[in-house]
Parts: sequence; structure tokens; C-alpha cells
Amino acid sequence: MNRRTNHYLPRKAGETGAFLFLQGPVSPFFTLIGNGLASLGHDVHCINLSIGDQLFWRRPGATNYRGRLEDWPAFIEFFLDEHRITDLVLLGEQRDYHKQAIQAAKARGIHVTVTDFGYLRPDWITLERDGMSGCSCFPRDPALIRSLAERLPPVDLRRKFQDSFLRMATWDVVYHMANVFFFWLFPHYRTHKMQPLPLIYLGTGWRMLKGKLLRKRTERAIATLIEKHPRYFVYPLQLAYDFQLRAYSDYPDQGDSIREVVTSFSVNAPRDSQLIIKVHPLDTGLRDWKKLIQRISAHQGVADRVHYLDGGNLDRLCETALGMVTINSTSGLRALQLDCPVLTLGQAIFDVPGLTFQGGLDAFWSERTPPDKQLRDAFVKLMAASIQIRGVYYNQPGLDAAVAAAVDRLHDDLVNTARGVDQELVRLNDSPESLRAACAQ
Repeated sequence: MNRRTNHYLPRKAGETGAFLFLQGPVSPFFTLIGNGLASLGHDVHCINLSIGDQLFWRRPGATNYRGRLEDWPAFIEFFLDEHRITDLVLLGEQRDYHKQAIQAAKARGIHVTVTDFGYLRPDWITLERDGMSGCSCFPRDPALIRSLAERLPPVDLRRKFQDSFLRMATWDVVYHMANVFFFWLFPHYRTHKMQPLPLIYLGTGWRMLKGKLLRKRTERAIATLIEKHPRYFVYPLQLAYDFQLRAYSDYPDQGDSIREVVTSFSVNAPRDSQLIIKVHPLDTGLRDWKKLIQRISAHQGVADRVHYLDGGNLDRLCETALGMVTINSTSGLRALQLDCPVLTLGQAIFDVPGLTFQGGLDAFWSERTPPDKQLRDAFVKLMAASIQIRGVYYNQPGLDAAVAAAVDRLHDDLVNTARGVDQELVRLNDSPESLRAACAQ
């Protein structure tokens, strides 16, 4: 391998290299990708940071790190050099361990690939170079998006794979409870979770059970609300501990965003319009959002125009809504696909002129515009072809499909690359200055 002042020249397509996996989905996804890469001649390594990681990495090549977080930078730098790592693969880029590993990898010219649930839902997975969301290198220039998408074949967005929520929940409990009960095996491990796990599981489980029991009642309530108040805006809440909020917005607390949205709505929205605030389906219920929303709405004099909704189909709401306000939830991208005007309050990969409203929150209520359909279709087509793979983390056959696609892209260095007409490669990272500038932001 070529050295350059202790750095490495990036691995080229088809060359064998050394892959390092850090924390991934609580699923066999990373293990199966490792098997596929090893069969193609690559060296495959993994660093376990917790006993949960160890349970779900079921192949050779693992190293257990039991040291302190403050000692992690020196450890990961040595590991990258000692094993001549060419590629780093991990889930998300904002966990403390991952941020420091990415910094060390980039200093050495090592490819960094990030995965998470797809921007497109429900059966897509993100596989992206360097980072996601606010750290994404996906183009924000409408002209560039149109140009790149022209070279791509149509994409089939119809659902192909069904994931298993039961398996996801079961494996998640096993992973985190193992970390709790066997903490002494990795005594210095620091989880990225912000809330106590037992409360998270109890709260989420109770809300989901209640949601199933009250589903028909909720559907009737939504139908009545739409019939009675046909002119309404939607604001879907996100998970309070989500990195989308913690890393890619200016809101230290979701309550701050609720206060800002309701206040702006009370002053600037048409008097005959309503605001529906919908809680995230996986919210833990540890925070009483209903009480907070009612208190803020009453203080602003719009208690009769702001409605709290716990459950229900968000697509149904978006189909006839005047618009959606979101911080940076992927529900905003779904709303755009349904021709619903969208405003983002944080950093979002789909916050592109021509797709989302660029005039600010106060103006959105009266000046909103629907997305440019041609640009929207080009955006979705380019995204699906370049930084999304088809499949799921927790259920067959979607898991096998996702693994095969990931192995293919990692082996041939096709992350952030689309196969165009006649198999012509469309590489996002080789695009003009406007894209490179977006990556540097």
C-alpha cells in the first residue's frame, strides 16, 4: 500500500483493502457485509465498544476496546495505522466515538462510509460517503441536481421489502440490556442514549400499545378534524434525543421549536387556518408534549386553532395540508413527494431552493409554494440511485438485498455513485465546485 507521510492513498475501485467496522445497526447487517467483503479478498476488522457490539459481530477480526473515551483518539489512530485501514464503515457520524474515528480517518485519506435508515421510506437504507443530513455531500444546487439526474434511468419507488419491527425491538432490548447487566466487561463505555433505557422501553411500549388500541378512534378524529378545519398546517415532532435535532439544528430542546412555531403561527398565519402538531410514533412519552403545546397555545391566544395529535397516518394529513413545518425530519421529504409545501427549521438534505420554502417561518404561512415537481422527481431519482440502497436491516429477504448492494458499492468504490444509462457512472464526489462547496459547509 502506498504511504504518504503516514497517510494512505485512497483505495481505488476493485483493489483489495482493509475495512474497519465500528458500531452499526443492532442487526447482522455489518457482519454479513464483512463476510461478503472478506470473500472478495479484503481484510475485515471490527472494534467492539460494548458487550452489545460483541453480541452482534459474529465473525473473526474483532478487537474489544475497554478503555476510556478520552483515550480513544490515540487508540483509533494507532489502529488505523497498524492495520493499514483503507475504509471505515459505521452507523451515523455523530456519536462521540465515531466523530473522533472519522476525524482520524479523514486525516489519513481513508474512505468513510456512513449508514442509517433511508431518507426514502420504508424499504431503503442510506449508504453515504463522509456523513448524512447536514454533513451530507449530496448536491444542494438545483441545476446540478437536474443535470446529474438526466443521466439516470427511472427508479421504482414501489415497496419491495417488509421489515420486522418486532425483531428490531427485540434485538434492541437484547443489545442495550446486555450493556446494562454486563457493564463491567466494558466498564468505561459511554452510550449515546440521553434517557434511561428502562423508561425509554416502558414509555415507547405503552404508547405503541395504546396507539394500536385507539387506532380507529384516532383515524375518526383525524377525519373529523380535516372535515371541520380543511385549511391546516402540519408540524410533525421528532424524537427528542435524535441526532437530527442534537447535531443538525439550533434547538437544544424540541420545546423551543414548538414555542417558535406556535408563536409565529399565532401572529402570521391566516386566521381561518389551523395547526396540527403530531407526536413521533416512537416517542417515549416521557415528556408531556400535549400539556406543553396547550400551555404555549393558550399563552399565544390560539388554543382553539392548535391541535395535538398522538397517532394517525401522516400521509393522510399531508395530502390535503396547506403546508408542513419540520426541523429536518425525513417526513418533510415524504411531504414533498405528496406535493405539500415544506419549510425546514434545521439542516436537511432536501432543503433545496425549488423544493422547500426559502423565505423563513413567518412568511411561510402566507407565501408558501409547492415543490417544483420536475426538480423533486430529479432529486428523488438522484438520491435513490446514489446514496440509497434497497433493503432493510431486520428481515429477510430485504436484509440480503441490502447486504449485497452494500458489498457491491463498497468493493467497487461506488458509494455516492450512481449507475447511469448504459452503466455510465455518475459520481457525486467528482461533480463541479458547487457540490464541493456544499460538502465543505
